[in-house]
Amino acid sequence: LGLSGGIDSALVAAIAASHRQDSPMSFRIAPSLLSANFAKLGEEVANVIASGADWIHFDVMDNHYVPNLTFGPMVCQALRKHAVKADGTPVPIDVHLMVQPVDALAQAFAEAGADWISFHPDASIHVDRTLQLIRAAGCKAGLVFNPAAPVDLLEWVLDKVDLVLLMSVNPGFGGQGFIDSALRKAERVRRLIDASGRDIRLEVDGGIKVDNIRRVADAGADTFVAGSAVFGQPDYRAVINAMRAELARG
Repeated sequence: LGLSGGIDSALVAAIAASHRQDSPMSFRIAPSLLSANFAKLGEEVANVIASGADWIHFDVMDNHYVPNLTFGPMVCQALRKHAVKADGTPVPIDVHLMVQPVDALAQAFAEAGADWISFHPDASIHVDRTLQLIRAAGCKAGLVFNPAAPVDLLEWVLDKVDLVLLMSVNPGFGGQGFIDSALRKAERVRRLIDASGRDIRLEVDGGIKVDNIRRVADAGADTFVAGSAVFGQPDYRAVINAMRAELARG
C-alpha cells in the first residue's frame, strides 16, 4: 500500500476498534428519536440502525417534569421489532425518563421492551428503590443529571447503576447548544466510575455534533446521544461515520 492507502487502512481499523463491544473504551452512538420524523418512526429506526447506530435513544417527556410531551410505552413496544440489525441482532433501546413520578412508567417501559432505563434522581422519592425496581424488571438502570445538578448521590448508589447520563443541555427540547460545563462534570464522573472498578457506561446527551464529540470523549464519555446532528441531515451514515472518525482520532 502507498502512504494514502496505509492511512486509510489505519483509520478504518481504528474506527472498527472503537465500535467493538469488547474493547476497553468502546464507544456507542445513540441517535435520539426526539429529532426523527414522527410520521415514520419505524422506518427512521431501521434506517439509522442500517447507517451504523449502536443504540436507539428514546426520550420520554411528560409535560410535568419537563415542558414537552413525547412518547409512551406503546410507542416503544411498537418500535421494538424495528430495532434490529440486518442479521436480526436486537439493538438496545435506551429510554430516558423525564417524568415524575418514575416507578410506574419505568415498569411499563421495561414491559414494552426497553433495555436501558434512566431517570432523574430528583424525580424519584426513593432513588435506591427505583434503581432496584428497574433492574428487577430485567433492564439496565441509569441516573440522569441535569446541567446544574450535583452528582454527589452517585457515591451511595453506584453499586446499582449501570449508566450515568449527563445532560449537556437543559432537558425538554431538541436542537439546543452544548453546555461546556458538562465536560468538567464528565471528567469527575469518569474518575468516580474508574475508581469503582464497575462496568458503568458514561453517556452525554445534548448538542453532540461531529465537531465536539471528540472533546466529550476526551472528558471520559463513552456513549453519545445525537439527535438533530443525525436526523437533521439527509445522510445518516455519513454523519455517524464522521463521528466515528473523530472518536478514532484518539
